[in-house]
Amino acid sequence: MTSYFNEMFQDEAVRAPYAQLQDWMQKMTAQRRVVKQAEAEELFRRIGITFAVYGEGGDPDRLIPFDMFPRVFTGSEWARLEKGIKQRARALNAFLVDVYGRGEIVRAGRIPAKLVYQNAAYEGAVSGFVPPKGVYSHIVGVDIVRTGPTDFYVLEDNCRTPSGVSYMLESREMMMRMFPDLFRGNRIEPVDNYPEKLRRTLASVAPSKCEHEPVVVILTPGHFNSAYYEHSFLADLMGVELVEGQDLFVEGPFVFMRTTEGPKRVDVIYRRLDDDFLDPLCFRPESMLGIPGLMDVYRSGGVSICSAPGAGVADDKAVYTYVPEMVRFYLGEEPILKNVPTWKCAEKDDFAYVCSNLADLVVKEVHGSGGYGMLVGPKASKAEIEAFRAVMMANPGNYIAQPTLALSTTPTFVEEGIAPRHVDLRPYCLVGERIELVPGGLTRVALREGSLVVNSSQGGGVKDTWVLAE
Repeated sequence: MTSYFNEMFQDEAVRAPYAQLQDWMQKMTAQRRVVKQAEAEELFRRIGITFAVYGEGGDPDRLIPFDMFPRVFTGSEWARLEKGIKQRARALNAFLVDVYGRGEIVRAGRIPAKLVYQNAAYEGAVSGFVPPKGVYSHIVGVDIVRTGPTDFYVLEDNCRTPSGVSYMLESREMMMRMFPDLFRGNRIEPVDNYPEKLRRTLASVAPSKCEHEPVVVILTPGHFNSAYYEHSFLADLMGVELVEGQDLFVEGPFVFMRTTEGPKRVDVIYRRLDDDFLDPLCFRPESMLGIPGLMDVYRSGGVSICSAPGAGVADDKAVYTYVPEMVRFYLGEEPILKNVPTWKCAEKDDFAYVCSNLADLVVKEVHGSGGYGMLVGPKASKAEIEAFRAVMMANPGNYIAQPTLALSTTPTFVEEGIAPRHVDLRPYCLVGERIELVPGGLTRVALREGSLVVNSSQGGGVKDTWVLAE
């Protein structure tokens, strides 16, 4: 039987970060837990924190399951994570500037040219263009798992539009409302300054033609998008306009926003839609979500787009395997955070190994997300494995495989009381004039017993993430 690192208990003793929670946990009667859980659900519903799951029918807007038991890191644990995350964000952005420029890492033979230049996420439309401050990915969401007291692994990088930060902020708000005494008894680093940090980051990458206080907007696909709540939530907290494509237009070398007082120039667009839909004159001609002519203005330095078009080539799951090499190549440093060992199915020997060991591996689509298009071998039936094998055989290069990691567990409130459940972590690293991240992140928890899949679309929930001040 696989043993898992329990973040609260070690050798039946309570680990130091959780010492203050032991008494709170023991005093949490079943009745009080039910009352508090109902209170949390009512607050989430009132605030409107929902997410949509496409293609499943039924209620398109679901409440995100919220677990009241916080996850805790010490200040020193966080300091190491922060250093590793910032290092990774620097390397990923250096890679993006390079592959849209001279491609030195490809010339040096450190990463295959085919993997970069024939990648579906590589945008030839921005080749040769360097965005303001040399930043392509302005919000880097790094998914991290823990397997031991000092063992952390990066599962994947999200360099385009990583979602979930609203859950990080609202989980904290929820805990402070329901358990104010916990915050008086523990010195917990704040996360509520994230919107201000994000606004400052976006303003810092205003284009060269901006000679005034930058006007920042959030571009959303609209209210049918699964993350629309988050778009409106962030716009409100940042004090910026939430716009759709039809609210913006190009005139001359600039982008303007339609307002009741007439057109207003826009300098920075925090876009929450995919590259393909940004500009029908450059990408998909049938797109009704974008702004015709946007890319011409962008390339001429009239507007900044965050994250930049083309950033997605850096978070391809096959490219992920080369991030440690990026750190060495661009920064001359050894990676602080380790990758999960990964087999690339595009390579013949790796593919043969994966096919022979499907029952023991996790297999993912290189462009997949949300827990879809993947196989968790140890949890799959023989029929599911064989069906997945047939799909893989048709396009091996579309998959990577990883071992089933012994993800750490944290105490979680369940119907029977308290039980360990598997968790991961997504901190949000902001990259602009400077690189910074708030001390915390989105902890996702697999609420089903034994499950390793933490995505909300697959039955996962969220927790508040504490970093203790030292």
